[in-house]
Amino acid sequence: MTKRVAIFLSGGGSNMRALVEDMAGDHPARPTLVLSNKASAGGINWAQERGIATEVVDHRPYGADRAGFEAEVAARIAPFEIDIICLAGFMRVLTAGFVMPWQGRMINIHPSLLPKYRGLNTHSRAIEAGEREAGCTVHEVTPELDDGPNLGQARVVVRPDDSPETLAARVLEQEHILYPMVLRRFAAGDTTPVHLP
Repeated sequence: MTKRVAIFLSGGGSNMRALVEDMAGDHPARPTLVLSNKASAGGINWAQERGIATEVVDHRPYGADRAGFEAEVAARIAPFEIDIICLAGFMRVLTAGFVMPWQGRMINIHPSLLPKYRGLNTHSRAIEAGEREAGCTVHEVTPELDDGPNLGQARVVVRPDDSPETLAARVLEQEHILYPMVLRRFAAGDTTPVHLP
């Protein structure tokens, strides 16, 4: 049975685009919904142009009421009978109340070689620490930030003249390869970690 995928994003959605473009042919999943917490997110327009349903739930009116925001997100995605959620640059930390019902069915891509550099500013932190390599990780989402089971990693050499921006650009190229590869396997029930050199 083909899995129905929702992709959550907050920006341009380059990882979302890579996922959508791969979900064709014999892929075991299809892009059913793109959701954002920002109406201005470029990824929303891109999805609409391709006939993919979209939803926007602005987090700002909820203030500190994260549960209220998440309840609205849950209500918006419910009609689509989603099987898998892919977080692709969704810049809201989800609480255990939202995550737990989706555990084992929600994945995320993070721009570091987890468990190193959870959270933000991963590239500058890797450079400042003198790391020789950086990269990205796709993992299952659990209530603890960037802490779920590892489903795949891709490694990138840190060059002596790298800035956070140049390193981020090379890592992003690998994200666009790794995330679709992992989703294809995950949707087919394979959670064996993938390792790209």
